[in-house]
Amino acid sequence: MRLPPLPETFGNYVLHEFSEVASPDAISWLPQTTGWAWVGAALLGLSLRYGWKRLRHWHHNRYRREAAARLKTVAMNANEEAWLIELNKILKLTALAAFPRQQVANLSGERWVHFLNGYCTRPPFSKEQCRLLAVGTYSHTTPDANVRQQLLKACLEWVRTHEKSLNV
Repeated sequence: MRLPPLPETFGNYVLHEFSEVASPDAISWLPQTTGWAWVGAALLGLSLRYGWKRLRHWHHNRYRREAAARLKTVAMNANEEAWLIELNKILKLTALAAFPRQQVANLSGERWVHFLNGYCTRPPFSKEQCRLLAVGTYSHTTPDANVRQQLLKACLEWVRTHEKSLNV
């Protein structure tokens, strides 16, 4: 069995003289005018400036993150007698990192607590907590768990919210 021979023109005879349309070149994504280059440069500059400011803010506040971590560690690990001493020590180290040494190093008792409350827009320590921070380390008092939790919360709030620009 043999197949018939193929005709001279094969396929659709209407498309015999059809020529394929050439597709255009790809459109460039680069801006065609210098105005867009200026806008791009300005946006790049603004984003770099914003990133630099955020990095500086993060770097300058590293003492706050370290103090908060230490406070949480002390809350879990310190024994009841040394707990208040450790809390005051961490608050003093944090204040020394944030303020000039001459302003903080000689503070104790009521002046210390007045300093802590004075550099927050809303004082975090209540009168009981102020008394406990001021004289609790010298009288060797051991507060109950609820008072300790409230004092720790106030200390964490002071670490997060104290401002260097307020005046006492």
